[in-house]
Order: sequence, then C-alpha cells, then structure tokens
Amino acid sequence: MAESKNLRLETNDEARGLAETLLRTCRYGALAYLEPGTGQPVTSRVGCAPDIDGTVFFPASGLSAHTKALAQDARCSLLIGEPGKGDPLAHPRLSLIARVVRVEKDGDAYARLRSRYLARHPKSEIYLDLPDFAFYRLDCERAFLNGGFGKAFDLAPADMFLAHDECLDELAKVEQGVVAHMNEDHGEAVGLYATVLAKAEPGHWRIVSIDSRGLDLAADQRVIRLNFAAPLKSAAEIRPVLVQLAKDARAKLAG
Repeated sequence: MAESKNLRLETNDEARGLAETLLRTCRYGALAYLEPGTGQPVTSRVGCAPDIDGTVFFPASGLSAHTKALAQDARCSLLIGEPGKGDPLAHPRLSLIARVVRVEKDGDAYARLRSRYLARHPKSEIYLDLPDFAFYRLDCERAFLNGGFGKAFDLAPADMFLAHDECLDELAKVEQGVVAHMNEDHGEAVGLYATVLAKAEPGHWRIVSIDSRGLDLAADQRVIRLNFAAPLKSAAEIRPVLVQLAKDARAKLAG
C-alpha cells in the first residue's frame, strides 16, 4: 500500500493572519456535535463572536438539541468562514476542534461577552437575556485552516489566540467605553477607517470590538478587520493609535 502523504503546509505568518481574520470577523458558524445515544455527528448553525483574545463563543438555549448534547459530551467542532462571490470552495474557512465551556452569568466575563455579541448581533437582544440562554466558549485544542486550493494548514491555539497579558486585561476593561465613544462622537473617522484604510465599500460603519492587535468594524451583515501597524503594549496607547489612524486616512484622501 502506498504511504499516504501529508498535504498540510508548514504553518506560516500568512496562515496565522488569515486565521486571525476569520476569527475576528465571524458572525455565524456550523457547529458539529455528537448526538446522545447514537454518537452520530450532527450539525447546527449558531451565531458567534470572538472574545478579546480571539476565542469564539456562541449563545444557546438550554432547550436546543445541541445544548443538551454538549452537556453530555462537550466535544465539538465549529466551521467559520462565509463564502463570497464565485466558487464557495475557493473561499477560506477555519475548523476549530474544541470542547465547549459554559460561561456563568454572575461574572465579569459574561458581561463582556454579552457586549461583544450584541455589537455584532444587535437583534439578539430580544432573546439573549431569557433565563434559558447562556454563552458557551470554545476551548480550542487545534484547528484546520483551508485557505483555498492547495493551502491547507494545521494550527495550534498559540497560532490563533492572544495571550492574556496586562495590556489585554486592561483593554477588556475599557473596550466598551472606547467603542461607544468612537461610534457616537467620531463616526466620520470610523467610516474612514473602513472605507479608506480597510478599502471597504461605503456603509454605516461602526466599531464593534477592539483588541491589542487591531479593531473590527461592521456595517449591516459585513464585518471587516483592520490591524494596527504594531500591537499595543498598553491600553493607554489606544487613543493615540486611533487618532493616528484617522490622520492616515485623511492624508490618503488628500493625496
């Protein structure tokens, strides 16, 4: 029998960057879980969002089949990456192999996740606070990135998620206030971030989340990623970085 070949490429910075973009811009995913009693794999679509470190989470009702199944066996996988124009198989996607962890409602983490989720899914407010709903984080063990034909990579958590250092912890505390301030008082600058720096189509763009490596913007059903020139070293750097981004965008327009 011929020896099988490993068709995965060596993980590089391009693959890590693509995985980061997929994680940071995700809004929906296909969740695979094991059906109780049969052990058969079943899939369901869930709304999702990234936490500040990039970890993906989703809300679920205790009445849903996948919530009941995951309570018995936490193993799952989540496929993210929406197809665009042309061949759907030519667009990148990321499969996260993980175990789900329920987030308790009485902690700071839950409030942060709620804020981040609502920023991407504002209509979810009508059901998100129902008693039977909770957030579930994906404790990711590894991932498979398909960047298109001939671009397959295996990724470890360190390739995708930010370490929880002092800067990230500081940003988690101020993020909601910074996002609200920028969207309410500096909407013109936010629009320039999207259309000039990220080269997105015009729309009612708003910032939905910020982390130490960049920010995410949304308009209607679109979410895009804008990375900073260099990662932040402290939360105090966020204001001058946002000011500089606006200056850069205006300079490009003027040029």
